[in-house]
Amino acid sequence: MSRLAADFRSGRRPALARAISMVEGSRPGVNALLDDLLRVEPQARRIGITGPPGAGKSTLAALITGRLRAQGEEVAIVAVDPTSPFSGGALLGDRIRMNDLAVDPGVFIRSMATRGSLGGLAATTREAIDLLDAFGFPNVIVETVGVGQTQLEIQAAADSTVVVLVPESGDGIQAMKAGLMEIADIFVVNKSDRVGADRLVREIGQALMLRAGRAHAGTGHHGVDLGGMGRKGRRETASGDRPGGRIPAAKASGASRAASWGIPVCKTSAGRDQGVDELLEAIVAHGRHIASSGELERRREARVHARIRDVVERRLRRRAERFLAADDELAERVAAVRRGRATAYGVADAIVAAILKS
Repeated sequence: MSRLAADFRSGRRPALARAISMVEGSRPGVNALLDDLLRVEPQARRIGITGPPGAGKSTLAALITGRLRAQGEEVAIVAVDPTSPFSGGALLGDRIRMNDLAVDPGVFIRSMATRGSLGGLAATTREAIDLLDAFGFPNVIVETVGVGQTQLEIQAAADSTVVVLVPESGDGIQAMKAGLMEIADIFVVNKSDRVGADRLVREIGQALMLRAGRAHAGTGHHGVDLGGMGRKGRRETASGDRPGGRIPAAKASGASRAASWGIPVCKTSAGRDQGVDELLEAIVAHGRHIASSGELERRREARVHARIRDVVERRLRRRAERFLAADDELAERVAAVRRGRATAYGVADAIVAAILKS
C-alpha cells in the first residue's frame, strides 16, 4: 500500500489505474488507501454528461476532450457502461468509441460497469472521480450510462451537468419535468441536423420559462420563438438575441441551483463536429459562474455530506449482512414471522440492537 501510494503521488498512471481497480473490487486495505490519498482539496473541473441511450454522449465527450487537449489541458474520462443482467459482463462500448484518444498521453480513460447499480453511475464512480482529481487531472469528464427520467446521481458527482437529448427523445416537456430538467446546468440537442431539432429546442425553452414563471400562453412574441434560428451549432436563446444569451433559469429544490444562471440550450451535431465549441464555451462559462457566485463551494460541501452518508450506509449495510449471515437464530426469527408470532419490524429492531451491541 505504501509503495502504491508513493507511485500515485509520483504521477505514475499504473498506480492510478490500480488504485481505481482496488476501489471497484473493494479489496482489503482500500479504505486506508483512500484515507491516505484523498487528503487533498478538490481542484478538478468535473463535467457530467448524461442523457438517454444513443444520444451521442460518448462522441460529445470525445470532441470536448479534443478541444481541451488542443488548449494544452489534460483530461480524465470516466465512462460508465451497463452491466448485462444475464452474464454480469459489460461491453464497455464507450471506450471503444473513444479509442482515438487512448494513444494521447494527456488523456486517461477509465471504463466502469454499473454492476447492477442504479442512478446512471457505478457504485464506485465517485471514488474514481476523487482519485482522478487527487492525481492532478484538471478536467474530469463523467459520461453516465444511458439514463431515463430518474437516474440522477450525476448531479451529486459533477460540478456542471450537461443533459444531452436528440430530436427523437419524444415529448420534450414530458421528459424534462420528470427529473432530468431539475439537474441540467446545460441542455444539448444533439444530432440537430435531424428533423424535429428546432421543435425540441423550443419545447425545452418553453419548459424552462414555465419553470421560471415567465412563460406566456403563446410562444410567438412573448414566449420562446426559436423557429428562425435553425443554423446548426448555434446556441439558442429565449429572446432571439445573438448566440451567447441564456434562457432565464429558475430555482430548483432549495438552493440547489444558482438563480442567476440562465440555462443555455445548445445545438450540436457531434457526428459532423458542429456546435462543440459553443458547448465547451457554455461549460467554461458555467464553471466561472458557480465559482464566482459561491455555488461551487456549496455544491462541494453538499457532495461531502452525501459522500459521508453513503459511506456510513454502505458500511452499516455490510455489517448487517455479515451479522445476518452468521445469525444462528435467523431461521427461527423467520419462522416466527411466517407463523404470525412476530413481525418483521420487531425482528428487525432486535437484530439492529444486537448489531449495535456487537
